Amino acid sequence: MSGVGKSSKLDKARRKMCFAVSLALAVFALSGCGGSKNQGKTADEIEQGAQTIGVSVHDPSIVESDGKYYIFGSHMEAAQSDDLMSWKSFASGVNAANPLFDNLFDESMEAFAFVGEHVDGGYAVWAPDVIYNEVMKKWVMYFSTSHDYRTSTICFATADEITGPYTYIDTLLYSGFTALTVENTNFKEIMGEDANVSTYLSSAQYNNLNYPNCIDPTVFRDKDGKMWMVYGSWSGGIWLLEIDEATGYPIHPEQDDETHTDKYFGKYLIGGLHNSCEGPYIHYDAQTGWYYLLVSYGGLTREGGYQIRCYRSENVDGPYVDAAGNTFGYVTNHQEYGVKMMGNYILPSLKTAYMAPGHCSMLEASDGNLYLVYHQRFDNGSEYHEPRVHQMFRNEQGWLVAAPFAYSGEKLNVDGYKSGDIGGTWYFLNHGTDIGKDIHAAEAVQLKNGKIEGETLSGMYELEEGSVYMSVTIEGVEYGGVLIDMDDEAGNRTRCFMGVGSNNQTVWGVQYLDE
Repeated sequence: MSGVGKSSKLDKARRKMCFAVSLALAVFALSGCGGSKNQGKTADEIEQGAQTIGVSVHDPSIVESDGKYYIFGSHMEAAQSDDLMSWKSFASGVNAANPLFDNLFDESMEAFAFVGEHVDGGYAVWAPDVIYNEVMKKWVMYFSTSHDYRTSTICFATADEITGPYTYIDTLLYSGFTALTVENTNFKEIMGEDANVSTYLSSAQYNNLNYPNCIDPTVFRDKDGKMWMVYGSWSGGIWLLEIDEATGYPIHPEQDDETHTDKYFGKYLIGGLHNSCEGPYIHYDAQTGWYYLLVSYGGLTREGGYQIRCYRSENVDGPYVDAAGNTFGYVTNHQEYGVKMMGNYILPSLKTAYMAPGHCSMLEASDGNLYLVYHQRFDNGSEYHEPRVHQMFRNEQGWLVAAPFAYSGEKLNVDGYKSGDIGGTWYFLNHGTDIGKDIHAAEAVQLKNGKIEGETLSGMYELEEGSVYMSVTIEGVEYGGVLIDMDDEAGNRTRCFMGVGSNNQTVWGVQYLDE
């Protein structure tokens, strides 16, 4: 069992545990004894560890093929795995010797003709996404090249094998053009020779507050099998274009100002005004009927506040809303918008804090599980990063939650849990909705006889007996969540809770089980 539909509620006819609560907003430390055979461990008893896999792939986009898993990332990095836990690099480095492409750096350098080199030096080949096109009978890679935060392109390349080599085919979208440079793009080819370029400009420069930076493309299929590309980063927000599966090119819609649909760039979804919002990924989930839009907020550096946010919609082109029922439009402060799935955090069994998780992709694998794939930095004074894979679950309200630890083969308990399974020492943390360098720490909580007791809080939670669903109410906000038993990075056996509230905050709880 992995989740239910959009509006299902706890079955009031079933056996439950109910506890009266009023919880303080801050994460908490409590004392007392538990009522479970698994009493948990004190902080001094918990073994510490950290995931280090020796492969560094930024902005990883995941694909499954023939029982193997592949991630493709910025800077022409790629790796392969048989089990989602161990990875081996098969492509690295932005240069002609990289086997991922066969013509990207040929004499024409066509993919870089408009953008040139990046302002920070070198050629920027960023955020690829690979999908198999059934009509073209090709693996198709959509990727971006860039000069700065507004002058970028989205290109595509094809290959016969998933590992390449990929052959650059064409450049699909351009951003950052001016009245002079638009002649070097396909803008007039799409819009017509008499198209008014000034609409897209502000003080003679490209209006990046309202129109997109053309990077970070990902391609997906909707419930009817149609292909779409979602893209964008900061600047004018996140946009959507349908893809013609027969050619791999975008299908440009009719202009419709009322629905914020632009003929060249497509349908506006969220963001804009140069608010932090990038790396979009859309996944249609047949089990819940929702389209989930995942994006990253903050700056991608270790202390930049990078984090993963989630929205959902009943329609592929929106509106995409958060757990509070709001969409992220042209606002000046966006930190309260979007479910924050994770940010900077530390748990008792981690040797170092995990920081700046983001630019994620999702995989609904052949094993039936959902996986979240992203890159992770660490509180170690460097910008070193590694890809991570966490299993994802659907709570009873149809929101996605991610397990606190890297995937290690865990499965949901088909028999569910009983009241006696949950007592003892837990460590809870709330990811909040902040965007910054602060690290959210887990604190000890004692659950005793169905109550949470402590110096600053008292409270209430509900367990649906015989299921994996539990909810916790914190200061009047209910966090609908899922329970799972799994190993952490140090090999400790744990019981984990992951819940989402209507305040867009995610709460994790970890119980370190006795052997």
